[in-house]
Amino acid sequence: MNTKHFLMLRKVLRMAISILTVGVSMNAYSATMSWKEEVLLHDGSKVISERAYNVGGYPGFDAHERVPLDQTVTFSLPGTNEKIIWKSDFRDSEPEPNSLNLIRFDVVNGVPYIAAYPAGCIAYNKWGRPNPPQILFKYAGEQWQRITLAELPPELINTQANVIVGRPATSLLKPFYTVEDVNAKNHAISTPEYKTILREAVKGSDAVTSCPDFSSQRYRSPKAPIPIKPVTDK
Repeated sequence: MNTKHFLMLRKVLRMAISILTVGVSMNAYSATMSWKEEVLLHDGSKVISERAYNVGGYPGFDAHERVPLDQTVTFSLPGTNEKIIWKSDFRDSEPEPNSLNLIRFDVVNGVPYIAAYPAGCIAYNKWGRPNPPQILFKYAGEQWQRITLAELPPELINTQANVIVGRPATSLLKPFYTVEDVNAKNHAISTPEYKTILREAVKGSDAVTSCPDFSSQRYRSPKAPIPIKPVTDK
């Protein structure tokens, strides 16, 4: 083996090791992205979350990221060895409400809570078009139960995202993100309802609250086409 071939082989091995290290496994049709995050709770304590995204094919020839299929997040509860899991499916072909982007995980008086928002107009309509557009859950009876804003502990109102909203770019994925890393990833999000648990309804936003209401009469009833006047020769 000459020097050129040796250097090429070493480069290929380094790329393979790098992909395995950051938790990305791929084939021609699907991929799995996984990483860990440090999650800062409202009381200053920290827990570790393990996140995994299953993604499908590319939406277009010039796309750099694959379409998300589902995600699974495993949280370690503070002061215990217990772990709880939260899942979300992003396939809009499924009839039940789905497609949620995680904003925050927290624990108040030993009870875990989650805040998320619908990822797109189809999901927003499936979840009943809430405004503010957060979907809230409490972990009780070993399952996640949806709750109203009034049932959320007041200390969590107006708190910011403490997890990476969405997913990192595949090419930049790291195996572990500190609290500072998480905040840096979310810094560019300028739409408040995508990173803050809001108390008041959103007005005049260009986010999911502006989505058309697919259950309205306009979308449920067929409309007659706009009449076109015949073209006459002059």
